[in-house]
Amino acid sequence: MARYTDASCRLCRRESQKLFLKGERCYSTKCALEKKNYPPGQHGQGRKKVSDYGLQLREKQKAKRFYGLLEKQFKNTFVKASKRKGMTGENLLIMLESRLDNVVFRMGFASSRKEARQLVVHGHFLVDGKKVDIPSYEVKAGQQISVKTKSQDSPKFKEIRDMQITVPAWITVDVQKLTGQVVAIPTRADIDTPVAEHLIVELYSK
Repeated sequence: MARYTDASCRLCRRESQKLFLKGERCYSTKCALEKKNYPPGQHGQGRKKVSDYGLQLREKQKAKRFYGLLEKQFKNTFVKASKRKGMTGENLLIMLESRLDNVVFRMGFASSRKEARQLVVHGHFLVDGKKVDIPSYEVKAGQQISVKTKSQDSPKFKEIRDMQITVPAWITVDVQKLTGQVVAIPTRADIDTPVAEHLIVELYSK
């Protein structure tokens, strides 16, 4: 499986925005964006004027990096979103939010989407009682996500029981039982990811 292996902090600096790719580090003073709030590279501090195409490209790159997808994965998701009823941009964000790795992250069971993806791939989660190890699995309304019984005794999940977790309105979580449920498919108003999806639609419409 292809994956991004370069420095995660460079991605935040390139987008001039925190993408929260490294969990707790992103909330601390160790965050690279706190020290170098300009794009990486020798010309990073000199970049100012951006074309319309550049704005559209940056928005697509930002969304792709927020959710941890590679180019082909993101394009395939956009194509599927364009075939559904409704606005393509909103469909795209809803599909990205409904990914199993993102739902695990939103439930508070991982400190970042990257960690959530790793936990899913390693088979720590069940969906409606069945093991699912595919991060891109699209969770439907009413489905329950739970930590596998054998995994619940690991230090990672034990500490979650002592945490105060805030989740979006479309998800419920029981930290003691290490379970959560998608009570409804998120709407655009439920998604706080700072992405202007219409620019992504404009980019792919060219």
